[in-house]
Amino acid sequence: MNPAKKIIKILLGNLILALGVNCFVVPQGLIMGGATGIGIAVNHYTGLNLSYALWILNLILFLMGLFVMGKAFAMTIIISTLFYPLCIQVLEQFPVLQNLTDDKLLAAIYSGILVGLGIGLVVREGASTGGMDIPPLILQKKFGIPVAVSLYVADFSVLLLQALFSDSEEILYGILNVFLSSMVVNYVTVSGQKKVQLFIVSPKYEKIRETLIGEMDLGVTLVQIETGFYGKEQMAVLCVTERRRLYGVKQLIQQIDPDAFVNIQVISEVRGRGFTLERKYQNPEKLQKNT
Repeated sequence: MNPAKKIIKILLGNLILALGVNCFVVPQGLIMGGATGIGIAVNHYTGLNLSYALWILNLILFLMGLFVMGKAFAMTIIISTLFYPLCIQVLEQFPVLQNLTDDKLLAAIYSGILVGLGIGLVVREGASTGGMDIPPLILQKKFGIPVAVSLYVADFSVLLLQALFSDSEEILYGILNVFLSSMVVNYVTVSGQKKVQLFIVSPKYEKIRETLIGEMDLGVTLVQIETGFYGKEQMAVLCVTERRRLYGVKQLIQQIDPDAFVNIQVISEVRGRGFTLERKYQNPEKLQKNT
């Protein structure tokens, strides 16, 4: 991907994250995990502005990552380390954004969507929002503690810290916010990458292979199989395509062999030639001309 596009998406993700925090989390006093949650706690106990608290915390965590994990790791979080607190600081200057709703349920829903969307966009580009992602990675490197375990402990501790000064409603809505944001992150990180895989068993596999390559311009793989009832050895056709092209592929298979066995599955991600890499050849004729 073009580096400029990647950076723009990371910046956009941080901006959306900041919008969710500034417009809904902070005004309604919702609890939140990560570095933002610590910043909210620091703001409550010391009165230090949230953006300043995030600047200081992110800088400390960034330096920890730089010295322990190395420069390569630090480069994946430097944009978020600098840009996210800046977004919070700028958005704080617009009071209208902090008065969009007085309904805590709406705030929890919209903050969950925006926070999850923002983090998801950043993670999808192979970067990190930094913050509380860093200590678990350091603990794994130094002591072999699984990242998932220390991350859960850290997030639980941050939520508990805020629960000490939040009422029961704010805690419950905050938990809803955390739950929704996690769901959105999981969805965004694979959204747009999902593909459809077809496993086709038919005695007319050669005709199906030629048609999928020649007419649909799809890549296929032949898999050696043995039929269960007759014990006959033959080939099956394995094909991966976009969901929008699924109907056309099924129609072609149906025309060639109405009795073909077709197993269709949605898969989260596909990598390699034809998907994440450019295809060198569009059809077998071109392949033969160039060999």
